[in-house]
Amino acid sequence: MNIKKHIPNLFTLGNLFCGTLATIYAVIGIFEYVALFVLIGIVLDFFDGFLARVLGVTGELGKQLDSLADMVTSGVVPGIVMFTLINKSRFINEQFFSNHADVTLSFLNNEDTNYYLSFVGFALTLAACYRLAKFNIDTRQSESFIGLPTPAMSLFVVALPLVEMSTNIEFVSELIKNNYFLIGVTLVLSYLMNANLPLFSLKFKTFGWKENAMKYVLILSSAGMIITLKFLAVPLIILVYILLSILNNMKAKES
Repeated sequence: MNIKKHIPNLFTLGNLFCGTLATIYAVIGIFEYVALFVLIGIVLDFFDGFLARVLGVTGELGKQLDSLADMVTSGVVPGIVMFTLINKSRFINEQFFSNHADVTLSFLNNEDTNYYLSFVGFALTLAACYRLAKFNIDTRQSESFIGLPTPAMSLFVVALPLVEMSTNIEFVSELIKNNYFLIGVTLVLSYLMNANLPLFSLKFKTFGWKENAMKYVLILSSAGMIITLKFLAVPLIILVYILLSILNNMKAKES
């Protein structure tokens, strides 16, 4: 039995395990743990591919496992988080485990418009599933991305409740509580995941400034935002990444 070929798959299953834990914490509304396990899962997701290449054991099984694990960590989890953020009544909380009957009754009899709007949040889950399936058969994405990667979308979404709880900027806090903003974010992210939008890869073939200018700008700006803005930096970094990619595409067309 070749143990070496299973090492990357263990990292992939670790990603799935973290996604499962994040799902539980998303349901009961403990968003700090949601973000923690999503982050760990995404780190494991990076290393499974890295190890597969280093060990020379890339294969179809690993590719399929990777997408299935990502579907939980970067598909189901952000959908639940967005559902909960939009649903102001927040019927899904710790009471889910202590009084299931009351929650079921609330589910069936809820007449709050915000409650029904909250199901829009699961558009993220559906769009992530579609992207992951498309990614598996798209040969163009070996060196760079076309459309927003699902881990980036997941990080954007799971950071929102942490920003709301920690920010001192009242405008930002109120914005995240606004259903129109949240629904807009959901629809935009769902579109970006499947849009024909090239996004530059963060892999370095060389370290020269000219060919890596956008990457260095992203890294430096990200470091500055993390130091000064903390959780708010996460969605802003992803926005900067998208904008820099658009500028990079425009520059490539001109040359």
